[in-house]
Amino acid sequence: LERPELELVAVYTQPDRPAGRGRQLQASPVKRVAMAAGVPVEQPERVTPMEAQATFAAYAPDLLVVAAYGLMLPPSFIDPPITALNVHASLLPRWRGAAPIQRAIMAGDTRSGISIMRVVLKLDAGPVWLTRECPIDPTTTGGELHDTLAALGALALDEAIA
Repeated sequence: LERPELELVAVYTQPDRPAGRGRQLQASPVKRVAMAAGVPVEQPERVTPMEAQATFAAYAPDLLVVAAYGLMLPPSFIDPPITALNVHASLLPRWRGAAPIQRAIMAGDTRSGISIMRVVLKLDAGPVWLTRECPIDPTTTGGELHDTLAALGALALDEAIA
C-alpha cells in the first residue's frame, strides 16, 4: 500500500476464525487493513480447487507475496510469469516449515532473521534472494522475536521488490 508504483490487486488471507472468549468470528489483521484500503479480499479454505485457481488467474498478478499464509500453493499461483516471493521467519535453510520462531528459541539459537525466497512447490525450498539477521538473547521471548522479525521482514521485502 505504501508503494504507489505497485498496484495491489487483491489480498488472500485465511478465512475468518473464531477467537476470544465469545469465540466470535474474527477477521485477520491483513483482511482488516485490506478492506479499509478498498483492496479485494479472497479467503478460500483451499487454493487447489479449479474455482479458486480461476479467481486468482483473473487478477493476473505479476508478483505474489506470501507471509505466514499456511497453505501450499499450486503451480498456477507460483509459476512464471508470476514472481512468487515468501517472507520466511528464519535464516533458511534452518527452521524450514511451521513455527520457525518457536523452534529457534527452543534450540537456544543466538541469531535469527528473515529470508526472502522464491516460492517453489517444495516447502521453504526455493532460492533465497536475500536474508537479514537479528540477534536472539537468552531473555528474548517468542513474541518479541516475532515483532522484530515482522518489522525486519517488511524492510527486507521492500528491498527485494526494489
